[in-house]
Amino acid sequence: MAGDTTSTTVLPLKIIAGADDFGASLKDAMVSHLRSLGIHVEDTGVSSYYSAGSEVGRRVSASSSSEVRGLVCCGTGVGVAMFANKFPGVYAATCLSVEDAVNARSISKLQRPRIIRHEDLNKNCRGNLRRLDQNSVQISSFLDNSLSEMAHIGISTVGNSTTKKIDETTAACAICCLAKNREFTPVDIMPGGSMKIMRETPTSAIVRFKAASVEPAHHHTFGHDLVVIKGKKTVWNLSKKERVDLVDGDYLFTPAGDVHRVKYHEDTEFFITWDGHWDIFLDEDLETAKKTIEEEASM
Repeated sequence: MAGDTTSTTVLPLKIIAGADDFGASLKDAMVSHLRSLGIHVEDTGVSSYYSAGSEVGRRVSASSSSEVRGLVCCGTGVGVAMFANKFPGVYAATCLSVEDAVNARSISKLQRPRIIRHEDLNKNCRGNLRRLDQNSVQISSFLDNSLSEMAHIGISTVGNSTTKKIDETTAACAICCLAKNREFTPVDIMPGGSMKIMRETPTSAIVRFKAASVEPAHHHTFGHDLVVIKGKKTVWNLSKKERVDLVDGDYLFTPAGDVHRVKYHEDTEFFITWDGHWDIFLDEDLETAKKTIEEEASM
């Protein structure tokens, strides 16, 4: 939100604000500044990026006044915006400059913002931003806990009991329903495997393999990133003569064209993303792959 504060400025009646740990300092500074301008701010506090975005988005969407605005802050501005935008009438965007804010508001066909002067934003907020580097405790905590936290998106907690029921306040959020609505189709070329495409080009998918399944040596025309959600698998990169064992939370990137073979030691599920459409080219048959793996195990 940026613009000038001339006598013609029309201030919003209320701003609903929220943030995750990474955006807490920026949110607090902006809330303080907005209140100094006489704007009523409802501060929802600090929570996870998906809770902060969803809560602010839900309240703005449910408001009967067109003069209610939302303010969400996180480390990048992307995570909170994704979840806020799941609600009708909400158009959250990451704005790093006055021009970003004006363009975002213009494209969404909403009133151009006239709330905070750019000079004030720099003066009041820049000093509150903390530098987060690779050794940050917060970043380490986020990376360590993000996978397990994702499993709790949409879960309602009542008293000391936790249920899988999606309550009415979050039912409109498509992200909260993804796990519930996943339908997997078999990967015919890879027995024991099934896949659910989540997005097309660039593509992302959830893949499952049953224990003892084997992917014969193969390659793709695209490089791909994967994160193991649960289970255990071994990947042999035959092009680079490397082997890696992956368990819950582990990440692996395989470059385009690299020939690789995979063995699943238990029921395994992983998230995978790549550029372009799915393709696969076999470099050996299944029986040869199984025999090679057995021979290696016996050595």
